Amino acid sequence: MRCRKFVAVALILAVLALAGLVVGCGGGFDKVKLITGPVTGAIQRIDGAQIWTFKGIPYAAPPVGELRWRPPQPVDPWTETLACTDFGPSCPQEASSEAGPFSVDSTAVDGTNEDCLYLNVWTPANAAGDKLPVMVWIHGGSFETGSGSMAVYDGANLAARSVVVVTINYRLGPLGFLAHPALSAESADGVSGNYGLLDQIAALEWVRDNIAAFGGDPAKVTAFGESAGAISILDLMVSPPADGLFQRAIPESGILLDKGFGVSTARTLADAEAEGEDFASELGIDAGAANAEALAQMRAKTPDELLAAAKKLSDQNSLTRTGLVWTPVADGRLLTDLPSALWAAGKQHKVALLIGSNADEGNAFLPGLVVSPEQYAATMKDIFGSYAEEGQALFPIGAGNDTLTPLSRMLTEIGFASTARFAAAQNRNAGEPAYLYQFTRVPLKSVNPLGAFHGVEIPYVFGNAGLFSMLGSIEDADYQLSSTMMGYWTRFAATGDPNGGDAPQWPAYDAATDLHLQLGDTVGQEGPGLYQEACDLADRMRAGN
Repeated sequence: MRCRKFVAVALILAVLALAGLVVGCGGGFDKVKLITGPVTGAIQRIDGAQIWTFKGIPYAAPPVGELRWRPPQPVDPWTETLACTDFGPSCPQEASSEAGPFSVDSTAVDGTNEDCLYLNVWTPANAAGDKLPVMVWIHGGSFETGSGSMAVYDGANLAARSVVVVTINYRLGPLGFLAHPALSAESADGVSGNYGLLDQIAALEWVRDNIAAFGGDPAKVTAFGESAGAISILDLMVSPPADGLFQRAIPESGILLDKGFGVSTARTLADAEAEGEDFASELGIDAGAANAEALAQMRAKTPDELLAAAKKLSDQNSLTRTGLVWTPVADGRLLTDLPSALWAAGKQHKVALLIGSNADEGNAFLPGLVVSPEQYAATMKDIFGSYAEEGQALFPIGAGNDTLTPLSRMLTEIGFASTARFAAAQNRNAGEPAYLYQFTRVPLKSVNPLGAFHGVEIPYVFGNAGLFSMLGSIEDADYQLSSTMMGYWTRFAATGDPNGGDAPQWPAYDAATDLHLQLGDTVGQEGPGLYQEACDLADRMRAGN
């Protein structure tokens, strides 16, 4: 289910997108020698800390022409020093999106180009040998929108906490996740799709090979991200090619539903290829054309033509399809099975996990939506299948035929909260630590009727809560919560344990106690039993019991 725009949320997004930080040149990392060539950046000071910023570093060759719909290829080396003081283009996407708050807005992306595989680095290090923890951000946006250059992801304030911060772009929509029989036939591995995930892996490999030059420790890498970025991290944790590329993971508000539920965050290769054939038909590609001819026609299309075809198909299927349109693919190589099945089998990598969700996730996807009781019943049947009666009993229609409130609660509890508990429990079962949270803070209550909605925690994580200030008075509690969360996140990145300093104790997750940390007006240990009935139902559905 895709979110409709809402005035207050749009205002918040506009502030986040338009706000920026001023940088200037100075001493320190005057020149950094990467494997591919030298780069320079710019310097800024945050609370007395000196932060070097490098924007628009290419981590893979431009995926254009014959490289469209192929795995990312190495960058051609350069000898002249590359000035990395401006963000690179964002990947092609719709100019205006309804993918969800803080995913992307038409003002949030400066410019798009198919040549978009760039990343950005913020480092507080004094020298290349400092070996600081590294945090790599994978943005959200329903795998259709977003960019590592959005203002809300500015890493300077987080980097001032003695970590190196990296944000990345990756291919989106049909350019990032199209599967097609002709593409699979062309591939040496016999697969297609997952180009966006392959980009993320290439970026993590770049971090492994180059981050020491910025004072980062390649043995202390944390992958963190929100929404589609969190889904990506959960997928990378069960992807063989990603093993060893990060040692800790922080998925914020991810969903791991690809077995039943009617709403899938991953597809089989066969299903993805069939959808790819529908997409090619929408482009006017002859279904009977030879593989090479069909691919040549597809690669001749402009990004705008691809996006237009994708939108038309999405609109045509809007009444029969809920959830994500473009998703990762269980191709037998990058993902050897559907991710939830791999997680259920304990196939995830040995990685410390910090994971959670927000108290009102579902609210962001509902403004403007009208759902009749009959449509609600059909939706519950689609999502819960044979569990529909139990699902409707757990999320009954409210007074006055209110369907949106129970629908929001269902999305929040079954989608986001159950995923967090499931992954935390599985990680603990595998002998690795996990820490579970729920974000409950509601900023700017007078203009924000959506509560602690999907994505609202991001400014707190990055220390950018001040971006709300143009909409109203920011309370000290927001800045204090942001400071507390940055402390938890960066300590976890450094040690695999978020505890330390004078912050409230965060208990490691254990299914027997089922405790979590509340991050809201107060911060502290909560539980047991956050949405226990819903999470138990979701677990039974995942297991097919």
